[in-house]
Amino acid sequence: MSPKPAAQWLLFACLALAAPGAARADRLALWHIVHDQCVVDFSDTGDPAPCQSVRLGEGGGYAVLKDRNGATQYLLIPTDRVTGIEDPAILAPGARNYFAAAWRAVGLVSEKAHTGLPRDDLSLAINAEAGRSQDQLHIHVDCVRTDVRDTLRRLAAGIGPAWAPLAEDIDGRDWLARRIDGENLDGSDPFRLLAEGEPGAAGEMGRHTLVAVGMTFPGDVPGFVLLDGRSDPIRGDFGNGESLQDHACAAAASK
Repeated sequence: MSPKPAAQWLLFACLALAAPGAARADRLALWHIVHDQCVVDFSDTGDPAPCQSVRLGEGGGYAVLKDRNGATQYLLIPTDRVTGIEDPAILAPGARNYFAAAWRAVGLVSEKAHTGLPRDDLSLAINAEAGRSQDQLHIHVDCVRTDVRDTLRRLAAGIGPAWAPLAEDIDGRDWLARRIDGENLDGSDPFRLLAEGEPGAAGEMGRHTLVAVGMTFPGDVPGFVLLDGRSDPIRGDFGNGESLQDHACAAAASK
């Protein structure tokens, strides 16, 4: 028996994301899943399958999809056609804060990990244009690598509210970092913080990769460390911030 259409789309997308050759064959696989399946099914029946959820509305809708790569990874994907971090739509007046929506999905990561994960173990990442396999914006929602978590905890007291070089490199790469206070990202859109806070960033958004890592700062202040890296393909750096995540979620094993 042949797979149902929804299952076919899901399988195809997973192959596209996992295999570079397949990704080149259809860099819009995620768009087809969300636009042709999840939104249609949700509108017709109220069931967002194969997505976990769909939310439509002014400013841009979005879907949350379980990625087959990793036990705990989810993707936040706009239901509008948005190519990636370089798309002007993400900075348009009234545009949705997709990072805030992605953070609201981190509970799904804990559910898959079968344990409650503190904010310091959770992260969001979007890759630079050169470091992605799909040309539909998608934010990776998953655990952060434990070594990255431990490094950021150790440096947290020295990270301030303005962009500044991180005191240490991570994976041999330099990062800019800034602190965001708050339980969530509803009042702080990382895309805008990048475009408006770094000179020249607005004109070259596609070169940037952003990673938001949950953090509890000294004094038990909840917030985030926002990391910004730049792709440099000539030096072999494709701006893959997702590499700071752990799709096996080793942090869950210690809980």
